[in-house]
Amino acid sequence: MTYDFLQHYWCFIVSLLGALLVFLLFVQGANSVARSLGQTEEGRRLVYNSTGRKWEFTFTTLVTFGGAFFASFPLFYSTSFGGAYWLWMLILFTFVLQAVSYEFQNKIGNFLGPKTFQFFLTLNGILGPLLLGGAVATFFEGSNFIIEKGNLIDAQAMTPVISHWANASHGLDALLNPWVLVFGFAVVFLARTLGILYVMNNIADEDIRSRGSVRLVGAAVPFLILFVAYLVHLLLKDGFAVDANGIVYMEPYKYLTNLLTMWPLLLVLLVGVALVLFGIGKTVLSKDYVKGIWPAGIGTVLTVLPLLLCSAWNGTAYYPSTADLQSSLTIANSCSSEFTLRTMFYVSFLVPFVLAYIVYCWRKIDAKKLTADEIKNDHAY
Repeated sequence: MTYDFLQHYWCFIVSLLGALLVFLLFVQGANSVARSLGQTEEGRRLVYNSTGRKWEFTFTTLVTFGGAFFASFPLFYSTSFGGAYWLWMLILFTFVLQAVSYEFQNKIGNFLGPKTFQFFLTLNGILGPLLLGGAVATFFEGSNFIIEKGNLIDAQAMTPVISHWANASHGLDALLNPWVLVFGFAVVFLARTLGILYVMNNIADEDIRSRGSVRLVGAAVPFLILFVAYLVHLLLKDGFAVDANGIVYMEPYKYLTNLLTMWPLLLVLLVGVALVLFGIGKTVLSKDYVKGIWPAGIGTVLTVLPLLLCSAWNGTAYYPSTADLQSSLTIANSCSSEFTLRTMFYVSFLVPFVLAYIVYCWRKIDAKKLTADEIKNDHAY
């Protein structure tokens, strides 16, 4: 178990958490179209109570994703979360709004009214996936930061800060890159697609299911157009490669080369895309089929995982700097010590048990389809 193996192992774990997070964004996606899925107040409450049973899974995965990055690749954590803090603060703010909105939208004494908090849920449903997608896109497009490790040993440095942002936008400048927005909106429409599929499966209401079939086409088509456009761009663009001495340089078709070199990742990617298309297509074509969330959800994880690994494995800088190419982060120059990674390796054996518990809780929560009768009790959102 070499240091190199541990670096690649924890890159895989973090990427898997990121892929699971993208799947769990179906909560945000469903909330963003709740008003069109449920035309009546009862219909909207059905949608919000359906997603309200799962929002903790999404938020917990987001926090775990950040925690895993902090423990295994602390230089990324300090650079991105510390430098691009406006971007991450906006993401966290929208998720806090979501949590508050679920709890208070129908509470007695809510002087703002239910529609105000429902608007916040819609806002989170759009901005959450957009900003998270934009943050992921910077793994391929680059960010505007500078690393100065010499500050730690420089006696003249007033503040021994390793990394800093090269401008005052602190992450928001990424949204000026059109390809970051293309990927961000692709994640928005993917979340909507998964959200509609989940609601159709989880709620026993024919009106919502019939509306869902129509809204599914309106979400899936933009997603496929945006995703294919970005994938073509990614495979044809120059990538941030790293040589044996740790020097970062631009290599033509780097990400295409990564997928061809690591062909098992390419196979996983193709299987994932096929499952997403199957889940969407069968739901649209078959009136009685409502289980599309499962092939599409699994396909989402299998699609996102190889894309994230493609940004870091095979001598690639996973967090490239557009301000200073040699400041770009790789899994070798940004990871924790070998002792830390090795210790966490053994701790990670607990992950399957945690996942099994999540699956158990999920099955218990969804043992019965949600109906109008279940939102009339005091525990409903």
